[in-house]
Amino acid sequence: MPTQVPDTLEQLTERYDASAFELARPSARVRLAGAGPEPMDAVLDGSGATLAPASNGRPDALLTADERTWAEIAQDIRGGMAAFRSGRLTVRYDLHLGVGFLAATAAGGPDALRFSHVQTSEGPISISQAGSGPPVVMLHGLGATKVSFLPTIAALAPSHRAVAIDLPGFGDSVKPIRAAYDARYFARSVIALLDALEIERAHLVGNSMGGRVALELGLRSPERVRRLGLLAPSLAWLRGRPFAPLLKFVAPQLGLIQPAPRPVVEAIVRRVIPGADEEWTAAGIDEFLRSYLTPRGRAAFYAAARNIYLDDPRGPEGLWTRLPRLQPPSLFVWGKRDTLVPIAFADHVREALPAAEHLVLPGGHVPQLENPKPTHDALSRFLAKG
Repeated sequence: MPTQVPDTLEQLTERYDASAFELARPSARVRLAGAGPEPMDAVLDGSGATLAPASNGRPDALLTADERTWAEIAQDIRGGMAAFRSGRLTVRYDLHLGVGFLAATAAGGPDALRFSHVQTSEGPISISQAGSGPPVVMLHGLGATKVSFLPTIAALAPSHRAVAIDLPGFGDSVKPIRAAYDARYFARSVIALLDALEIERAHLVGNSMGGRVALELGLRSPERVRRLGLLAPSLAWLRGRPFAPLLKFVAPQLGLIQPAPRPVVEAIVRRVIPGADEEWTAAGIDEFLRSYLTPRGRAAFYAAARNIYLDDPRGPEGLWTRLPRLQPPSLFVWGKRDTLVPIAFADHVREALPAAEHLVLPGGHVPQLENPKPTHDALSRFLAKG
């Protein structure tokens, strides 16, 4: 008996706009579950989307909602992203693909959310962007991707050109084997992206490792930076680093040959990360695994993690030695329960940068997801000053 195709899914695929989502692969299957008795697969080929019965095996991305939510999404061209942000629609396995599908079915003009690859002097960099106005470039943390800034894009796009990127080595961006994957390399890659996008100066918003990259760019190329929003930024350790001498001799490229069976790695990650069953956390784990389970992604992760630990606090290139010379105005957002960047760092920053602004929130290490409203309200006010 032929599978009955829900009208809501037909409407979605009919309005799929391939120009809003650069697939960057020959084809992909996005499973759409909950709209009818049986799930359906949207098969994407770079030029459009067609519906087919759900295939055997795991799809490339899985979107799940109840019938009422799917009906709302079909009726309202902006409904997919709104349902996703509210938690009524979940996206699993590949957020870049799943959210890209939503963006392509809700295309609403040049300022709507779009996904693309930008060719730069450092290689192709994957971005999502929406809105128009002063540009804001968002930089994710270690193991994360641009989708960790989806709520921030939504919050800032009404007044800014909001651009979130996959840093090289992560997500859907280039993953060169011999890259340094340190703050200086990442900062150079962001400059290459600004050049490719013909952006002379931009606000930067960075979380964790991305905050450290934003600081590096502000220190080395202040003429390209307007203001810095630093969300729990990774900062060079001020206490002793007993493993530093050993780590300097460990080649991150060992990740290229390390066995990494998905069931084993996934079980370990879900066991060590708090709240692994919560939607944003589970989706973030999916994004981490998507890169880490590839040899190049694994090597990039090890290199970046090692460089966070080896980041010099003092000396001519030391972060804390150079930090008082930071020129762009800065807003630091801290989490009281952050175990990765303890709030005690705020006192050291106040000493180095007396003019910087600070916001302390009750959450942890990812304020744009844990405390989105106060984080985005503060960012909006701060960026509006410049």
